Amino acid sequence: MQIETNVLLFELALTFYFIATISGIIEIFRGEKNTSKVTLYLSMAGFAFHTANIAIRYVEGGHIPVTNMHEATSFFSWCVLILFFVHEFKYKLGLLSSFIMPIVFLLMFSASIFPREIKALSPVLQSYWFGIHVVFAFLGDASFAMACGIGIMYLIQERNVKSKHLSMLFQKLPSLQTLDEINYHLVTLGFPLLTLSMITGVIWANSAWGTYWRWDPKEVWSLITWLVYALVLHLRLTSGWRGKKAAILSIIGFAIVIFAFFGVSIILKGRHVFM
Repeated sequence: MQIETNVLLFELALTFYFIATISGIIEIFRGEKNTSKVTLYLSMAGFAFHTANIAIRYVEGGHIPVTNMHEATSFFSWCVLILFFVHEFKYKLGLLSSFIMPIVFLLMFSASIFPREIKALSPVLQSYWFGIHVVFAFLGDASFAMACGIGIMYLIQERNVKSKHLSMLFQKLPSLQTLDEINYHLVTLGFPLLTLSMITGVIWANSAWGTYWRWDPKEVWSLITWLVYALVLHLRLTSGWRGKKAAILSIIGFAIVIFAFFGVSIILKGRHVFM
């Protein structure tokens, strides 16, 4: 019965995220200046079902549900939503949900494709470092997902600013300065989280396998991701790469995050079989 409830909760969350995504897309093309809160409410309903789904898997499995691709992808989207709600209520950014919910839905849809069985935690993962490592990693990736969405918003708004005929969309989106500042904030949030995930990861690896670094594909691509975002911050602070360049780098950086998450896990299999 728990498994049936768990599946139902996931499907309800996926359904609400899909409706929220469609609502968000429609919101972009609505002629009214003020954005409605329908997409936000739909997202919150989906998040409630999603949280219950994760809670049930946690109780039944006895560990953070990130030990297979279904759980990891679902947890990834859940972390994106947490950061989305924080920034939505803090900054009240117009149309933010229209650009973030498609990312959330695509992640959840991807999760629905993978097997959903709940398995016992393997001995190598039975360490308190495991939970610390994955929380840092997923929150870091979620920050980069948010930065990607903000980056897309920036590019659209910049095009609106350069246009001789300002559309209603221009009035709905935040200013370029606001978007650039939040983009920078998200990257500076995600980078230390990624750094902490790598530090705790090597500590965990040493306790589990007796070595800090094994050149596992996931480790290598985590390092590549870290170097890319280190470069993003370096170029911004030393070469003044702000605005459009920063937005483009945020989108490229998240594309690398997605490859490291899905591509490496599916194609370049290593010891990180849980992610």
